[in-house]
Amino acid sequence: MEILIGDPITTCLSPSVYDMICKLGFEFKENCNIHSIVAQNGEVCWKTITKCVSYTDPDQSLNYWESVKRLGPVCEAIHLHVLSLNKEQFEIQYSPWFQWTSFPELFPEVFEALGSLHSAAISLSLMKLTSCLERALGDAFLLIGKECPFLLRDLLASEALACIFGQPVMDVLKVFIGSPRGLNLRNILWHGFASPQEIPPKYCSTLLLFTAGLGQLLESYCQQTKVSLAHRSFVTLTNLEELIVFPDITHTVLSVLEELMMKSAFILKIMLPYWEIALIKFKAHRFADCTMLLLTQLEAGLRRVFAAVNKCPDTLLTAESTTLYTTLDEILAKHLTDGKINQLPVLLGEPAMEFLWDFLNHQEGPRIRDHLSHGEVNLPEFPEEAASQLLAFSVVLLLRFSDAAVLSAVKEEAAVRLLLRIAEDYHSRCHPAFQLKKQVLSCEESVRKWPLLPWPEEPCQEAARLEDTETNACYSLITKILHELCHHVPENHRVLSVFDDHPAEEWSLLLGALCSTQVSMLFCPRAVLEVLAVLRSVASHCQQVSRQVASSLQLRHRQWEERRLHSRQRQNYLSMRASVRLLSPALYLILLLVALELVSVHSVHGKNTCEYQQYLKFCKSVLQYSENLEAYTRPEKNKWRETIGLTHAALMKIWTFTEKKQMLIHLSKKSTSKAIL
Repeated sequence: MEILIGDPITTCLSPSVYDMICKLGFEFKENCNIHSIVAQNGEVCWKTITKCVSYTDPDQSLNYWESVKRLGPVCEAIHLHVLSLNKEQFEIQYSPWFQWTSFPELFPEVFEALGSLHSAAISLSLMKLTSCLERALGDAFLLIGKECPFLLRDLLASEALACIFGQPVMDVLKVFIGSPRGLNLRNILWHGFASPQEIPPKYCSTLLLFTAGLGQLLESYCQQTKVSLAHRSFVTLTNLEELIVFPDITHTVLSVLEELMMKSAFILKIMLPYWEIALIKFKAHRFADCTMLLLTQLEAGLRRVFAAVNKCPDTLLTAESTTLYTTLDEILAKHLTDGKINQLPVLLGEPAMEFLWDFLNHQEGPRIRDHLSHGEVNLPEFPEEAASQLLAFSVVLLLRFSDAAVLSAVKEEAAVRLLLRIAEDYHSRCHPAFQLKKQVLSCEESVRKWPLLPWPEEPCQEAARLEDTETNACYSLITKILHELCHHVPENHRVLSVFDDHPAEEWSLLLGALCSTQVSMLFCPRAVLEVLAVLRSVASHCQQVSRQVASSLQLRHRQWEERRLHSRQRQNYLSMRASVRLLSPALYLILLLVALELVSVHSVHGKNTCEYQQYLKFCKSVLQYSENLEAYTRPEKNKWRETIGLTHAALMKIWTFTEKKQMLIHLSKKSTSKAIL
């Protein structure tokens, strides 16, 4: 694409960062005796290492520039030492000291990568090593601290780790992975700034040895304090099944991707080795490795597009030591730091942006980059589906930044046309609005099954006796509210009386139609998200009510049939039946209300501050009703008669608010009067 045409980019590191990583640690040429660093039994001599760390006067803060210089010969000696070992020697000498991490199997792999001298493989190994080390340090932190810091820099600065490992050792780690003013190896790799050739292998060897040395220090600390290290469980990638929209990656798609890698302007040529090894890893079923590389390179490519389309200065393209990096958080945001509209979403379109937000940002999404980079995922069990979806999306993205001739030729493949069609139709699966739609449909399905539950024979007069005045008042209010709401349902749908014998099918179709209505989900303002949060809580409690009702009906019916209910329990069961007859239409009404407000949720912008607060108060009153209803229908509560009074009070509030025309459906321009009650 034309916006990416320009001089070839030779580095994504600023001059100062480039010098720090690629030059500074090579300035001192002195030889360092490895035996002063590592004893024959493999024990790391931390004093030799920590004495190389330099501090500034008078505040004794870390002097990163001088420290990297002085640590350079130490790193070189460590690297030569590691390369001098064969695999068996390495494992015998160091394997016991990697057991404090949650992934000790990683370190022989890192050792093999160092021996291969393949720069991209070494960079990948360093990415995995730093994430594994971060996770392990977090586990160690919890021996003393209560809540592990989310950011690595805060973890390394914690008093807990200084107490366990010693402050000088933590200062060494800060030089390598804890600050933009140091080598900052973790961040420049995980954010896609460093090309393979820019990472000196000796730093990977050094962190490999440091991890073993930290294991030795930790063992000593645990022995002295009589405590045991516990590993936190790995996280499960949430809602990943929702995001599987692209078909499985075929040989054809991989071939197309290999061609696009060489021709698409999206990929920086200096980063091409990462793409190549990503495909190799996918074919070898190393799906976590593939995904790590793809994520860093998608960030690198998107940062370049972001800077070009927003006409940003070149400094936003590079890793800096004194300013914050431009990361995916800024790249995928609605606004630039100066308040202007980010043009990247305009260029990519909502479907692509929603895909990226689903995978990376939404709290209820898999948040793959966060979990991988912080060492929270079990790498051998990383799902193929995640890597496959990102590869398919990469094909689409690379095509967007390919010339017309390449695009025309590649679109000859049916598999590629399918990917493009799916990408164009993508809608968020992890946004709160989508999750609310799922809740509504799930609850409707649950309530729909109530009539399928068996009912005992009982005299009609007994059932009629339980239909009191308050219950009839509830039925009347439900009818009135439905009559008002029916003017806002989609065309060609009918809201039947919920008291018909078989209303379930119509309700299923109606709520399904409402939940299939497209709602804009990208960059939702705070007010919209607040409303969605309350509506989701309402739906969640309604779901629980439905589950409790179904469970109680089944249990009591079985006890009734087996004649295990005494007189009072039999009466309570009849009260339950009468209440359930009312709760079914009441829940249908609440679900319709929630679905209609969801479809019109962006109309909340039409309310001023006072009106918005009044509306939120109304929504929270419905939430209070659903919470109380859940409490009353719990098996241990069994307050079935009380649910009728509770429902009547809630219906009165809903009717009063509806009469005032203050709901979002009243502000929406899409209301119709085609429905029939």
